[in-house]
Amino acid sequence: MAASAGRTAVSDREFDGLVAAVTGAGSGIGLATANLLAARGARVAALDLDPSAAQAPLYAITADVTNEESVRQAIEATSVRFGGIDIVVNNAGIGSVGTVVENGDDEWRRVFDVNVLGIVRVMRTAVPYLRRSKHAAVVNTCSIVATAGLPKRALYSATKGAVLSLTLAMAADHIDDGIRVNCVTPGTADTSWVGRLLAASADPQGERRALEARQPMGRLVTADEVAHAIVYLASPFAASTTGTVLAVDGGVQGLRVRR
Repeated sequence: MAASAGRTAVSDREFDGLVAAVTGAGSGIGLATANLLAARGARVAALDLDPSAAQAPLYAITADVTNEESVRQAIEATSVRFGGIDIVVNNAGIGSVGTVVENGDDEWRRVFDVNVLGIVRVMRTAVPYLRRSKHAAVVNTCSIVATAGLPKRALYSATKGAVLSLTLAMAADHIDDGIRVNCVTPGTADTSWVGRLLAASADPQGERRALEARQPMGRLVTADEVAHAIVYLASPFAASTTGTVLAVDGGVQGLRVRR
């Protein structure tokens, strides 16, 4: 029993000595991930347009992933403060509702600029730091819509499909650099964005029940559940895991259950 307790104590601090930068860390999945990494021993920079919810020991940095200079300054500030970067969590993202014909070009550009090019900008700056790490890991927040067609999510699905493909391409490109790259694909998560969608609907309670019923487990995914999946993929214990897509979706992708 004592030995088992010792192993648990070690695993709870597997990020001791490691530095993580988490984008979109001002709320939801990003904030939950940043807090969990810090609890496991990492020194964490929380990057967001509004990082005010990121409290100590998180290092809050205002950053806009659509702006190259803002990204560069945030990544460099993280390295200066902590002496390097070992882990990047590309979580910053925005949603969009509508069919392929219901959003104009400007909206398509806006969402791709955040969800896809935002990752590109972060990685351009972060890769040189990650190459110097003995434990370099990148985790991208994707979505179940990358592999499952859901109604009224054409633009959002297109960006997340790109994130999935980009994850695999980066994993191949940087394997010789010692940089692991993986992604998580959450189902519908109980986040502030989903909350705003529900609030704007004609029947918020009915719409929530419909979203819950769509997931075989019968409930929405929590931010903490996704955070634990991200932290696993970033962990030294996942040192042989790269180019992997980990679903945290309540069974949407793989199950066809009868109620």
